[in-house]
Amino acid sequence: MLQSAEPQPRHKVAVIGTGYVGAVTSTCLAFLGHSVCGLDSDSARAGQLNNGQTPFHEPGLPEMLEASLSTGRLRFTDSPAEALTDADFVFLCVGTPPGLDGAPDLSQLESAIQSLALYLRPGVVIVNKSTVPVGSGNWTRTILEDALEGNRELNFHVVSNPEFLREGCALDDFLYPDRIVLGGASMDVSRVAELYQPVLDQTFEGGRRNLQPSLITTELASAEMIKYAANAFLATKISFANEIAQMCEVFGADVREVIPAIGADHRVGSAFLNPGVGWGGSCFGKDVAALISSGEEYGYTPTMLRATVAINTAQRATVVRKLQRELHMLKGRRIALLGLTFKPGTDDLRDAPALDIAKRLIAAGALVSAFDPVVKSLPDEYAAIRLATDVYEATSRVDAVVLTTEWPEFRVIDPAGLRRVMRGDLVVDGRNVLPEASFVGAGLRLIGFGW
Repeated sequence: MLQSAEPQPRHKVAVIGTGYVGAVTSTCLAFLGHSVCGLDSDSARAGQLNNGQTPFHEPGLPEMLEASLSTGRLRFTDSPAEALTDADFVFLCVGTPPGLDGAPDLSQLESAIQSLALYLRPGVVIVNKSTVPVGSGNWTRTILEDALEGNRELNFHVVSNPEFLREGCALDDFLYPDRIVLGGASMDVSRVAELYQPVLDQTFEGGRRNLQPSLITTELASAEMIKYAANAFLATKISFANEIAQMCEVFGADVREVIPAIGADHRVGSAFLNPGVGWGGSCFGKDVAALISSGEEYGYTPTMLRATVAINTAQRATVVRKLQRELHMLKGRRIALLGLTFKPGTDDLRDAPALDIAKRLIAAGALVSAFDPVVKSLPDEYAAIRLATDVYEATSRVDAVVLTTEWPEFRVIDPAGLRRVMRGDLVVDGRNVLPEASFVGAGLRLIGFGW
């Protein structure tokens, strides 16, 4: 296990918001040697973290949280005065959920910014990690200036530092990043870069001396755009792969042969060229919708991004159509879903393709069971899904199985064992990861996307 850094804290940091980004940021900054106080209006959440308990599944985080707490450099509170009064840096890590029109709801962020006015020390650097519309750096400055009521003696600085954390490998993404993006005035950016110096130099315990993360410095608006553009590109890459998969089915080509050849071109790369049920989670859909909304607000229609979303939505309906075609009818059919989270390595169910597919199947009259290795309960709106405790309970006496999340244990599932417990013989590989020969050899019909 990685050991927390040097005993003397380098800088005093407050982190507002202890959700996924805030908890990871707080823990990692303390691990790097800074004195960190995480602030959350939910006293129960703060107490849970102070006891070393993480409110979500993230590999390695509980151990690092416990190690950082034990040094005395990390604590959590619901008191703004305790967290903010002595802070040299304040990280904004509050949620910006999408509204009905796709535009982000900035009310939590605005409230957090306004709360700063009572406690800030002169010269503090406010670092925005929340995903916000382009131009929000200036908006942050205006909100805070209004809250300060003209107190110009209390000078402050605003820097944008977008996060690129992937659920399931957030610690690696924080400590071993490809790049760190900082947007703002050069002197302010330099101060924030000091916080990350152990990462940039890889001098912390467990650092990789052969790794040289890039420090990219930009204007405020550019840093904000980088976050949106990066996620929009990755979402588009997945939707492109799904478009090609659909065309492969039409032409009689095999996408499993086509995609690797495309990805072998160094200009393209194979990452995120993954046909299947499509993307989900808390970032891609939200960020693409926000970028579309912002563009339209300024009179620009992002045609390609609209197509990216449309293709992704269609993939979920495609699963249902494939089942309808093979089973001839869905009413009364028993269908098992393997995987509920939007991807492996997390317990996040937000915008999970599996749940959307389940709703569509239930609406068509199907009886849906499911198993996921980390999901032990479901929200009330999914009460019609029978949640099983293992693969074979979920698939017992079912007419069809759909692989919706490519957890490692599903990749190596025993086809013969599956065939023994199923009533039918249909398996839909929603991630194109199952070995066709093994499943066919066990007497199962395996269908996927693009072949």
